[in-house]
Amino acid sequence: HDIVLAAQREGIPLASEIELGYRWEQERAGGPRPILAVTGTDGKTTTTDMAVAMLRAAGRRAEAVGNTDVPFVDALDTDLDVFVIECSSFRLAWTERFRADAAVWLNFAPDHLNWHASLESYEATKAKVFSQQSATDVAVGFVDDPVVMRHLAAAPGRRRSFGRDRGDYRLDGSTLVGPSGPIADVAVMGRSLPHDITNALAAAALVLETGLADTDAIGTALADFVAQPHRLEEVGRAGGVTWFNDSKATTPHAASAAIKAFDSLILIAGGSRKGVDLSPMATTGSHVRSVIAIGEAASDISTVFADSTEVVVADSMADAVTLAGERAVPGDAVVLSPGCASFDWYSGYPERGDHFRRLVRD
Repeated sequence: HDIVLAAQREGIPLASEIELGYRWEQERAGGPRPILAVTGTDGKTTTTDMAVAMLRAAGRRAEAVGNTDVPFVDALDTDLDVFVIECSSFRLAWTERFRADAAVWLNFAPDHLNWHASLESYEATKAKVFSQQSATDVAVGFVDDPVVMRHLAAAPGRRRSFGRDRGDYRLDGSTLVGPSGPIADVAVMGRSLPHDITNALAAAALVLETGLADTDAIGTALADFVAQPHRLEEVGRAGGVTWFNDSKATTPHAASAAIKAFDSLILIAGGSRKGVDLSPMATTGSHVRSVIAIGEAASDISTVFADSTEVVVADSMADAVTLAGERAVPGDAVVLSPGCASFDWYSGYPERGDHFRRLVRD
């Protein structure tokens, strides 16, 4: 934006709303309230919402703010006990003092390279969620991501890790466990796909390490939790085929997580390019029986899947749904998990997902 570029040229400080919110909260009469932060390339919103649900189950007045419907600055004047801030790289980019009592970094993969100057600058922006903490804070990182773990090792405060099979917070048999023992049984979760489990572990680490919730509250929250729309949302069943709207999967990394969740699927993928490599989507196995390529990136999708499965190009979302339905057999999942942004055909991923849902139900 011209204003941002002009400020940079003139050396005028820039601050995002979470930076302003942090500064103003530090001046609050009675002292600042606890701040929990969630960042990562994928999974931020669900993990943020899970943490809020756990806090509310523990009797805390909590709100999901930041990269949500409620900016941090708007929440400051509300009667809350704790803030859970979804930290996008855009919001972290213009911070200098912002810090969280506990912060989790979920994962790191190429994204937004049409905005960040380089992959290195994108990484440095994400790393602020740890590097700006103090010695009294808690940093939580995903044990299977080497980039996250490298930055976790340099975090100034207490360090915790999480992962499905290993880490301080992990899955032990059918039980979520932490450093102090069992947290909750996976059976209580309404949905327990691999990324649901790691998101739950990350959220549990945030609230347990800060002492803001206990395991009873976590179990209650997980039993009642339903993810927001457009995140592997089941939208219909017919003829033994289940249809899923994962329009929020706007990166190859997010789409790969969805692909791995099913034994046999028809994938609808593509959209607006963001300057990232789409090939990781095609490294997830032979269980993708067919790919319906859509949007501006249809040719890129066709290229990366050409050697592994059938690929057909759709001219519209309606065409994509028809083509997918023709190829699906009982036991298949048809999954809209684009791995790309939506701005070639739609105003955003919600409009894309809503349109897909209507077409499937029709």
